[in-house]
Amino acid sequence: MELESRIKGGLYGVAIGDALGGTTEFMSREAVRSRYNYLTDIIGGGVWELEAGEVTDDTMMTLCVAEGILDQPSAPIDAIGRQFLQWHQSDPKDIGNIIRQVFRNYKGDWYAAAELAHKHLGQSAGNGSLMRCLPVALSYTKLSEVNNISRLQSKMTHYDERSSEACEMYNRIVFRMINEQAALQDAVRLEVQATAYEETWTTEPDCEPSGFVVDTFRWVLYIVMTSQSFSEVVQKAANFGGDSDTIAAIAGGLAGVHYGYDQIPKSYAERILIKDRLEMVSRKIVELRHDRGMEESFNNEG
Repeated sequence: MELESRIKGGLYGVAIGDALGGTTEFMSREAVRSRYNYLTDIIGGGVWELEAGEVTDDTMMTLCVAEGILDQPSAPIDAIGRQFLQWHQSDPKDIGNIIRQVFRNYKGDWYAAAELAHKHLGQSAGNGSLMRCLPVALSYTKLSEVNNISRLQSKMTHYDERSSEACEMYNRIVFRMINEQAALQDAVRLEVQATAYEETWTTEPDCEPSGFVVDTFRWVLYIVMTSQSFSEVVQKAANFGGDSDTIAAIAGGLAGVHYGYDQIPKSYAERILIKDRLEMVSRKIVELRHDRGMEESFNNEG
């Protein structure tokens, strides 16, 4: 599969999962079934009163990470932080509690603000850094960079080690798909072996689809390992309810990389309101990988 299709598919996958799952966020599975039977279309509404195709913090913070990397690929954290602040100033509808507290604490040091939020709230093992970390694996060709920047961008808002570990694991799965042409299921099995997530997909998780990062990642793995298409992935996540926009965005990102943009239904992709921005960022990430690959090749020859 072409690199461009994987990168574009991943970013669109996040946005589509977000827009579809935003309708059912905070609803129980029973309430979703009662109201929608089985939701398959991007219709908006929900607790945030979304327009059809509107995305939430999941996609917008993912784009902040991507655009920060594109601005300063060798050391992106400061640039990512500037993107976060610019997004926050736009008065978004949806900001997670942990990230909201970090913004309150921020005085020029993201890591200090994250630690203060952790102490103030009593925990910071949320899924808010996992939901946005995909651009790291899309942008870098060295596993060491993927691991390091996945962790650093997580620690900007989530002090808890479990959030960082989930981001690293998620992005290593993506790295294997892009750089080693591994199938999604094979990449998952390789990365979660001997971890708390090993074979968690064999049965439906015995936890709620909540914003706790361990619960979220268990549901993501279950969904992607038991689905046969991109549509099935995002629809399952949306219809389980709970933190459905985030779980669908995270699972949709993996599915988008695996299946590629060409296998995402046009009815979904064309519905997203910020598709022009997704197109531009996708193209620039492809260019970044090419330029950095050329630079590395030149340095090696030298």
